[in-house]
Amino acid sequence: MTGTRPVNCIIPPYILEKLLESDDRDVRQDALDTLLTTARLRGERAVRSSFAGAAAPGDGRRTIFDCKHSRFLDLADLARSEDGPESADASANRAFDALGLTRDFYREVFQRNSIDGRGMRLNGYIHFGVKYKNAFWDGQEMVFGDGDGVKFGDFTGSLDVIAHELTHGVTDFTAEFEYHNQSGALNESISDVFGTLVKQWALKQSVEEADWLIGTEVWTPGIDADALRSMKAPGTAYDNPLFGRDPQPDRMSKFVHMPDTEEGDNGAVHYNSGIPNKAFYLTAMRIGGYAWERAGHLWYESLKASEAHFQFQDFADVTYRKAGELYGDGSAEQLAVLAAWQEVGIQISGIPAGVARARILEVDRNGAAGREDGLAGVHRQLGALSAQVTELAREVAALKRAG
Repeated sequence: MTGTRPVNCIIPPYILEKLLESDDRDVRQDALDTLLTTARLRGERAVRSSFAGAAAPGDGRRTIFDCKHSRFLDLADLARSEDGPESADASANRAFDALGLTRDFYREVFQRNSIDGRGMRLNGYIHFGVKYKNAFWDGQEMVFGDGDGVKFGDFTGSLDVIAHELTHGVTDFTAEFEYHNQSGALNESISDVFGTLVKQWALKQSVEEADWLIGTEVWTPGIDADALRSMKAPGTAYDNPLFGRDPQPDRMSKFVHMPDTEEGDNGAVHYNSGIPNKAFYLTAMRIGGYAWERAGHLWYESLKASEAHFQFQDFADVTYRKAGELYGDGSAEQLAVLAAWQEVGIQISGIPAGVARARILEVDRNGAAGREDGLAGVHRQLGALSAQVTELAREVAALKRAG
């Protein structure tokens, strides 16, 4: 694992930057403090991450520390350990439980031993800073701010947020997607995908029952917003005077172009993650059932088969290939992938758009994913037709010989 990853924060910079436009001096100052703290942490992260790969294995054992509103992790006190009693601090218990659910999800669903696959210990730090409006993974541990209680709540209260951040660690130890432009947007999208899968798995929700929202608990009740992001409908998670409108695109025709700088969100990584997010949602809905099963396995295997520089096209092609390997060429799962990427404006390499549309229409005419139809049915029909043509040719040849 390289040592060049930035601090991965759940709150995109464009949300905090909106607060800098507020007429309220205290709101502006709180937002500025959070942004400056995050910038400082980026420098520390480069140093800390160089030691992350050497973290002692511990079968995913959890330890929660209390920063007591300090910004120095080394000064934090023990709040709860794997073998210790429940804490009197609700934030410590929420963080402890969420780390455990995420660990158990990866273990039970994908047979992965903690974040690094080798039993990496899971350390969490609560009450970081004063009114710190974020939560982040820094390469070794999870860190939680308390929010300001007015716009942002305690970040230990959102399971999918915590799973999102821990999944940045999984990505660090697998594909290592470079954190800029399309590969950076894939990095963010993977965290949203598995963040929502952990939540759906914990609640035992089917694809129809899930809300497909990321961070519904982050906003306080006083904020008119559904969530930080919507995987079902990117660009619709919030729309209010304070934060503006959710800027995520849901297809390539709306792709956001920004500079590959910190001010440009590293090439709009938090914006454009909406496109692969929508592709996963569409794939899971076409396949049906529990998203962490077939769709989740497909995305996880594709993540492991990916490379750091991958663009959306590369990842789309890998998901299509993996669907064929896992479920069969022409399977309903593979057609679900084909349809999903086409809907967000990405054609699978080697399959002309017209052919892709014909295959998808075949599935739609014959019913839901999972039936014996679609491309597999087309292949069988072609095989039967070929056999008929061959037999007809033999009969013609026999008639000529007889004549």
